[in-house]
Amino acid sequence: MSKQTAADLLSKVPLFSSCSKKELAAIARSSDQLSVGDGYTLTTQDESSREAFVLLTGKAIVKRNGRKVAELGPGDSVGELGLLDHGVRTATVVTDGPAEILVVGPREFSALLSDVPSLSKKLLQHLAATVRELDTKSYG
Repeated sequence: MSKQTAADLLSKVPLFSSCSKKELAAIARSSDQLSVGDGYTLTTQDESSREAFVLLTGKAIVKRNGRKVAELGPGDSVGELGLLDHGVRTATVVTDGPAEILVVGPREFSALLSDVPSLSKKLLQHLAATVRELDTKSYG
């Protein structure tokens, strides 16, 4: 899959959906694209975090304390918090079948925020929406 195709797919990722084509191309260039097989571990709960992942194709299972809590598909992302605070992972995420993923590391992410300043605001908006959604689910 070409970086242009990756940029097209990134436009469908909620985290990046409001980015311009130029911004999406910068994100695609700053990431590594991997083809992984079934059972590939993206994150492990309670381990330190550094990079984020965007699922381009395929599925992944999210487990917290050994219990399945979610299933991810194309366009879903995991690990954004780790790029911001380098804290521990809150869940284990493992691919369920073959998948194409984009990996964004901390150095590349920092450079992206410098090169694409509007991304900071968009990331904050996305995270705020996620917090609101979780709050509504938890407290009604």
